[in-house]
Amino acid sequence: MTKPQHAILRGGTGLVLMLTLAACMGNGNPPATETVGRAASALDATMTDGTQSAVIESLLNRVSVLEAGPLRDVATAVMAANTRAAEADLRAAVLRSEAQSTNWLGAIGPAITLDALGAVALSVMVSQAILDGGARAAERAFARADVEVAAVALAEDSNDRVLEGLDLYLRAEAAKQRAAVNRDAMQTMERYSWMMQERVSAGVNDRADLQLVTQREDQMRADMAADLEQAATAMAELAAMADLPPTLSGVSRIGAPQPGINALNVERAKAEGARAIARAEAAQAGFMPGVGVAGNLIEGGEDLTLSVAVPNGLTLGMGAAMQAAAAEAAAAEARIAQERENAARRVAALQGQRDSLIRQAAEADRLAADAAANYELFAAQQRAGQRAVPEVVGVFEIKVRTARAASDLRFDILMIEARIAAEMGALVDGERI
Repeated sequence: MTKPQHAILRGGTGLVLMLTLAACMGNGNPPATETVGRAASALDATMTDGTQSAVIESLLNRVSVLEAGPLRDVATAVMAANTRAAEADLRAAVLRSEAQSTNWLGAIGPAITLDALGAVALSVMVSQAILDGGARAAERAFARADVEVAAVALAEDSNDRVLEGLDLYLRAEAAKQRAAVNRDAMQTMERYSWMMQERVSAGVNDRADLQLVTQREDQMRADMAADLEQAATAMAELAAMADLPPTLSGVSRIGAPQPGINALNVERAKAEGARAIARAEAAQAGFMPGVGVAGNLIEGGEDLTLSVAVPNGLTLGMGAAMQAAAAEAAAAEARIAQERENAARRVAALQGQRDSLIRQAAEADRLAADAAANYELFAAQQRAGQRAVPEVVGVFEIKVRTARAASDLRFDILMIEARIAAEMGALVDGERI
C-alpha cells in the first residue's frame, strides 16, 4: 500500500473512530422512553431519523366518538387503569429503531492478542462498511416499520379495552333497566294478588285463579332478581378493570367515526407490508457486493485492510432472491387492499345490524305503547266488572314483557355503534393513547 493511500485510510479510520465514539457517547438528549408519559400520548409520529410516519399520524389524528357523559367516563376510567403492556412493546420497538438509526457508523472494539512469547497486546479494532448494497438502509427501514406495527398494536389494544369496558357497563345498565321495569310493575302485581286472595276468601274465584296470579307475580320477582344479579356481576367485573365513580349511571350518545379514516387492521397491514418489504430488501442486499475497511490500532499505527465480498455468495437461487423485494411490494399492496375490503365488509355488516336494531326498537316501542294502552282498557273493564282478574293480569304481563324488550334494544344499538367505532379505532382519542 502506498503512503498516500495509507494516509487516506488513516484519516478515514480516524473519522470513523470519532463518529463512532460520538454515537456511543450520545448527544446529551434524554432517551425516548423518558418523554413517554401517561398524561400524554405514547405515540410520536416523528421517527428517529426525523421523518414523519403517516401511519402514526393517522392514529394521533383520531377523535373519540364517545360524547361527554357516562360512556366517556367509563372509557376514561378504563384507560387510566390500563396496564399498557402494548406500550412497553412500542417502547422496545422505538429503542430498536434508535439503535438502528446509527448503523451506518463503523464499529470499534478492544482486541487482545497473545504472541508466541506469551506477551499480551491490547489494541482497538475499527471496521467500517463503505458499500453494503443497501443492507443497512433496509435494516433502518425495518426498524421504523416495526415501530409503526407496535403503534397500531397499542391503538388496537386501547380500543379493545375500552370496548370491553363499555360492553360490561352497557350490559349492567340494560339489566338495571329491565329490573326497573319489573320493580315498577311489582306494586300492581301485588295489588292483583291481594285482590285474588280476597276474592278466593269470599268464594268469588277458586284457588286455581289465585295460583295463576301468584305464579306470574313470583316469576316477575324472580326475573327482577336475576336482572339485578347480572348487573352486579357485570359491574364487579368492570370494577376490576377500572375505578368508577359510585354514582355513575345512565348512558350517553355515541357519534359516527370521522370520515376518511382507515380501519385499524388496514393501518396494521400498511405497517406490516413496509416491514416485509424492508426484510426482503435486506435479504436482497446480501447478494450484492459489499466493500468494507477494517483496521487494528496499535500504539498509534494502523494495519488496515480493504475487503470486497458478497455476504450470501453466488447461488443458483440468487435471481429469484433478487426479485423477492419487488414481489413482496406487490404482495403488501394486495394485503392492504384485502384488509380494506374485509374492514369495509365488517363495518357494513355492523351498520346493517344497527339499522335493523333501530327498526326493531321503533317497532318494539310501538308494541309496548299498544300493550300499555290495551292493559289500561282491560283494567278499566275489570274495575267495571267486565273482565276477570286473571285475564287482566295476563294482559299486564304482556305490557311488562314488551317494555323490557324495548328497553334492551336501545342498549343493543349502543353496543353495535361502539363495535363500529372500535373497528375504525375511534373509541379513544389518538392523543390519549
